[in-house]
Amino acid sequence: MIAKKRKAGQFVIVRINPNGERVPLTIADSDPEKGTITIIAQGAGKSTRELNLKEAGDSIADVVGPLGTPSHIENFGTAVSIGGGVGTAIAYPTAKALKEAGNYVITINGARTKELVILEDEMKAVSDEAYITTDDGSYGFNGFVTQKLQELIDSGKKIDFVLAIGPIPMMKAVAEVTRPHGIKTVVSLNPIMIDGTGMCGGCRVTIGDEIKFACIDGPEFDAHLVDFKNLADRNRIYQHEEKEAGEAFEHACKLHGQG
Repeated sequence: MIAKKRKAGQFVIVRINPNGERVPLTIADSDPEKGTITIIAQGAGKSTRELNLKEAGDSIADVVGPLGTPSHIENFGTAVSIGGGVGTAIAYPTAKALKEAGNYVITINGARTKELVILEDEMKAVSDEAYITTDDGSYGFNGFVTQKLQELIDSGKKIDFVLAIGPIPMMKAVAEVTRPHGIKTVVSLNPIMIDGTGMCGGCRVTIGDEIKFACIDGPEFDAHLVDFKNLADRNRIYQHEEKEAGEAFEHACKLHGQG
């Protein structure tokens, strides 16, 4: 049902086990005929690492979706879709939808190193121009996605729309690159989220002078209105507990010879 209904920009919430954390993950792709959805999760904390230990045939407790407001898609003209790290998994479906809407699509796929580049072929397939950037220069353009974006702007290329998804500092930096040029820029936010339906209020974000809930009003918002400091501060609230849970999980994995 999710595979048939989902649209670009929407996400699901998964629980690995009945007592587990509710983890929001963007739907990277789906196959309505097979009834499958594709999610890409980087093993950062206990829950995502636990998910990545699953093998074909294993099960998880539950999955709910599609959640969130779909990406606003129209023919902007020239659209740049930027994915930083695992954020590329979120940028991909929107880039695909932008291409299908008739846009001239430029994609910038960034990672720290060549080994961390994901969805390269998929992004190229929906792009008129595709660029890879790596922080260490091990592959593609040596530098950050913002530097490649600035290079495109400086070349005189008219850019009508920018979508940026990745770490908070990266999205903030992209917003500052496009702001002086008045380029419409959208980011997908990743606040702490619990129910994903607007009831708990945990995912509230500050957009201009308004409080919004990322789960129902977003997750995509005008990058030039986002209070990125507030977002970063709220995302660090449970840093201590996350560290403790991760260390306990790592210890348990070693005892059982996993991970």
